[in-house]
Amino acid sequence: MTSQMTRNVLKYGAAMLPLLALAVPAVEARERKADVSPYIEIQQVLVADLKDGSDVLTYTSVAAGIDTSLQTRGAEAQLNLRYERRFFYQDNLGDDDIISGLARGRVQLVPNVLSLEAGGIATRSRVDLRGEAPSNTVGNIDNVTQVYSVYAGPSLSTQVGALDVNANYRVGYTKVENEATGALPPGQVPIDVFDDSVSHSANASVGMQPGDLPFGWAVGAGWEREDGGQLDQRFEAKNVRADVTVPVSENLALVGGVGYEDIEISERDAVRDTNGVPIIGNDGRLVTDETSPRLLSYDQDGVFWDVGVLWRPSRRTSLEARVGQRYGSETYYGSFGYQPNQNTALNISVYDTVSGFGNLLNDNLANLGTSFSSTRNPLSGELNGCAFGETSSLCFNDVLQSAASSSFRARGVNGQLTYNTGGWNTGLGVGYARRSYFASQLGAVSAVDGLVDQNYYASLSVGRELDTYSSFDANVYANLLDSGFANAPNVLGLGANAAYYRQIFPGLQGTAAVGLDSSKQEGFESDLTASALLGLRYDF
Repeated sequence: MTSQMTRNVLKYGAAMLPLLALAVPAVEARERKADVSPYIEIQQVLVADLKDGSDVLTYTSVAAGIDTSLQTRGAEAQLNLRYERRFFYQDNLGDDDIISGLARGRVQLVPNVLSLEAGGIATRSRVDLRGEAPSNTVGNIDNVTQVYSVYAGPSLSTQVGALDVNANYRVGYTKVENEATGALPPGQVPIDVFDDSVSHSANASVGMQPGDLPFGWAVGAGWEREDGGQLDQRFEAKNVRADVTVPVSENLALVGGVGYEDIEISERDAVRDTNGVPIIGNDGRLVTDETSPRLLSYDQDGVFWDVGVLWRPSRRTSLEARVGQRYGSETYYGSFGYQPNQNTALNISVYDTVSGFGNLLNDNLANLGTSFSSTRNPLSGELNGCAFGETSSLCFNDVLQSAASSSFRARGVNGQLTYNTGGWNTGLGVGYARRSYFASQLGAVSAVDGLVDQNYYASLSVGRELDTYSSFDANVYANLLDSGFANAPNVLGLGANAAYYRQIFPGLQGTAAVGLDSSKQEGFESDLTASALLGLRYDF
């Protein structure tokens, strides 16, 4: 909770500083705890297309992974990493290599003053919201691509006399591999797909708690930049702001802030043939014209403001809500956290930001705490999209809804609930994500300028230990995708899977799993796929 609130101070406004002492529980001394669990798996999988009984796929999977958590006085980290090799028996399918994982860590370089944070994710993303929405990514799967993203940087939080001083810096790298969208609705052309980017984020603030004055105050500045490889796209945002906090009671404060920001997004044109048609390279992406002048796709500068409340009735409940003017229109954002006991945690966030694909993915990683549980699809072995923790939970559905190369304004709401009682472990994630894209009307991707896509999603995971030697878990998901393109129908994805685990002898576990996945889009034949798995796992 401490690092999350500090990060909100740095990004959204230094007015939160005067309530940090109220809002953050005392940090308890941590006992040294390290858990390192490497494992290997071998599995036999069958996948059948229920719409076409003759289309049955079988393959063998060999995987190696590691689950690691570390908590000491000076460091916190968690890593969930898995490498899988799939061996197919059909002549028209090549073998697959899949890496998936999630990691977050923090090291105290100077106790309670200076720390180093890092995070990373390897997962799959949908390429185009108009294409298929598969979850069991086996065989010749279209519209799914591999994504990698990492970030690292220092974070400072200290006091100089009566002043609270905070600062952080982060550098990140994001890579999207495949660009194949597969079949699209009639008349639709593929979007230009994100390739890679390097992103930077720096923030600093100084402020004073209420006491000497009847109100708190703070001033801050921030800078963000993302340089994309595709069409040499560049996102850059700079801002300064001043905030005040007026305590109303011991657990309630009114806040307000005003600032100035300058956001500029630009790109280069694509190389064109003699007819002026943009040229697509061997990788399926547009070829950048390095001699092209920079083309502005978004240029916003001016004053912005927001007002709101901070409420902390107890150490287990917190609320932040703000409304204002930013990005040329009204803006709303905030968060709610509720943890009545160690077995229950509810986190809700409302966001509104202008960003690029890589920067938003790094932001999501940075907002995830260093202690979490991430579930996997028992049939494909891939991450389910949500990570649940005691003090912070997060779903990556908002950023992984598509891998378009253009920057965008992202607005939405995310909610996660964890409930563990009586041997049951339950995690629920729901959300809505909306993107408004920016592109130059003079460039090769002008068709996406002003495009608005939307994603509604929900996922539920349930698990329980049946006895000393056996357990089971089940997962259900649903998402509704609206690409925003004219004449492009919505895509509905539904699915469920369940797995039973049985310890054969210490270290060796058997697994049996089944699943059902469906994708439906008007104008296309709906997909309905059944899967089954038998496997063995050995934990060292």
